Amino acid sequence: MRVLAAMSGGVDSAVAAARAVEAGHDVVGVHLALSRMPGTLRTGSRGCCTIEDSRDAWRACDVLGIPYYVWDFSERFKEDVVQDFIDEYAAGRTPNPCMRCNERIKFAALLEKAIALGFDAVCTGHYAKVIEDADGNRQLHRAADWAKDQSYVLGVLTHEQLKHSMFPLADTPSKAEVRAEAERRGLSVANKPDSHDICFIPDGDTAGWLAEKIEMTTGDIVDETGSKVGEHPGANAFTVGQRRGLKLGRPAADGKPRFVLEIRPKENKVVVGPEALLAIDEIRGIKVSWAGLPIAEVGTGEDFDCHAQVRAHGDPVPAKARVGRVADDSGTGRDQLVVTLTDPLRGVAPGQTVVLYQGSRVLGQATIDAARSLQRAEL
Repeated sequence: MRVLAAMSGGVDSAVAAARAVEAGHDVVGVHLALSRMPGTLRTGSRGCCTIEDSRDAWRACDVLGIPYYVWDFSERFKEDVVQDFIDEYAAGRTPNPCMRCNERIKFAALLEKAIALGFDAVCTGHYAKVIEDADGNRQLHRAADWAKDQSYVLGVLTHEQLKHSMFPLADTPSKAEVRAEAERRGLSVANKPDSHDICFIPDGDTAGWLAEKIEMTTGDIVDETGSKVGEHPGANAFTVGQRRGLKLGRPAADGKPRFVLEIRPKENKVVVGPEALLAIDEIRGIKVSWAGLPIAEVGTGEDFDCHAQVRAHGDPVPAKARVGRVADDSGTGRDQLVVTLTDPLRGVAPGQTVVLYQGSRVLGQATIDAARSLQRAEL
C-alpha cells in the first residue's frame, strides 16, 4: 500500500514508520507544522510539534530512506483545536485538546489530504489495534500493552477513518521494546523523552495561558447549599475536581477540604463541596460517534452493557448505556448518549469525553454535556 506516516518527531512514530517500511509498503513521512512560532523549542518532555521535533522526524526518515515533507496545518490547528479549547473553557467546560486534534487534524484534515494524494492509509505511532470482524468490517481495540494504550484518544475515529488507519505498534508488549528497537535501527530518538501536557501550552500553566485569552470577571464561590464561602478571580480558571487555589474565606463545618463541584459561567459562580459529592453516577453525552459500525443495540434505544472511561489514563468502570433522541434548536433533534455507572466516578466535568468499551473493543464516544451525582441531587 501507499502509506503516509505521520512523523511527530518521537520514538513511537519513527518505529511505526520503520515497521511500515519493513512490511513492504511504499511509505512517505510527513511532519505536521501546527505552530507558526519560529522560535518554538521543546522544553524537556513538555510540548510537541516543535522545530526540534521536525528535525528529529527528518533524521528518522533519512535513516529509513523514505521521502520527508512538512505540511503546514497551523491555521486549521489554531481554529479547530486551540480556539475550540478556549471556547470550551469560556463556556465552563473542560475540553480534551488531544481528542480534538486526533478528530479534526490527524484523522480528518491529514487523512483527507492523504486520500486526495492517492495514499491508502495513514500510519501513526499510537498504541491501539484495528481488527477486522468476520464480515471484513474494521473495529478499534485496545493495544497489547494496556499501560500504554491510547485507544481512548482515538475513540473519535469513524468507520470510514478506520478503513485508512494503520497502527504498527498495536501488538508491542512495552515501550521499552520500542526504544530498544529504535536503538537497533539507528534512530536518534531512541531515548527521547515522551511528550506530555498540552502541546500549545508547553510550560504547563493552563490557568495563566487562559487568563490571557478569556476575560476573567470576579464572582462568588458558593457551597452545595448556595451559601457564599468566597470569591474567585474568574470562573473559567477553575476545573471540576480542583482542590488547590480556592482561597476560601469560610472553612467547611467538618474542617475537611472542599473541591470544585460545578462551574456556572452564566451566573459566574463556582460551586464547591465535600469530596464525596464529586462522585458521578450518570453521564449524558452529545456529539456521539461510533468507532466502526455501531452495535445492534444502538439502533433500538435499549440499554447495553459496557465499560466507560472518561480520561486517557483513567480506569474503565462497568456501566449501562443507551442512545436516544432529544430536542435541539434545529428542530430535527440529536442523539444523546446516557451512561449509568455501576461504580461512581470522581470529578467528571462537562466537555470531557466518555469512551465506551466492550472488552478490548472501542464502541464509540461522546462529549459529556452533563454529569449527575445522585447523592448531590438528594440534598
